[in-house]
Amino acid sequence: MNKVMLVGRITAKPELRYTSSNTAYLRFTVAINRNFTNSEGKRDADFINVVAWRRQAETIAKYFDKGNLIAIEGRLQTGSYDDKDGNRRYTMDVALDNFEFVEGRNKSQNDTLPIDNGYQNSMPSPSPYDYQNDNESISVDSDPFAEYGDSVSIDDSFLD
Repeated sequence: MNKVMLVGRITAKPELRYTSSNTAYLRFTVAINRNFTNSEGKRDADFINVVAWRRQAETIAKYFDKGNLIAIEGRLQTGSYDDKDGNRRYTMDVALDNFEFVEGRNKSQNDTLPIDNGYQNSMPSPSPYDYQNDNESISVDSDPFAEYGDSVSIDDSFLD
């Protein structure tokens, strides 16, 4: 089994490129904070290279920027090349299969964004419950589901 799931911040503005056969691709790096602090009390990060193709590459290039939080599902993929001195160099990337928007957007952005499967995904404006920062805690002063009304009873007898 070869499966990778990551949540991290994009380190630079993704730049969309095209192969000689006009296939869109995107190489970008995601910074992922470690769960522990180093000897100086600071969190180190791992920098993971990701490769996206076709429509997913176009969507990420259009809607993501440096610092945006992204969730990635993919697989490890190895490769190699010869550098300018003729030495063999080996690479390891995450080949992207799926991705998700993780945090709220700026209010200036459109309320409806395309996702990689071609359907529309309506994302609400940021709320106090949205993810804020890796080092900040989120406080909820009231019941976030209070506005949805009374409880709902679900009858699953039709499954029998």
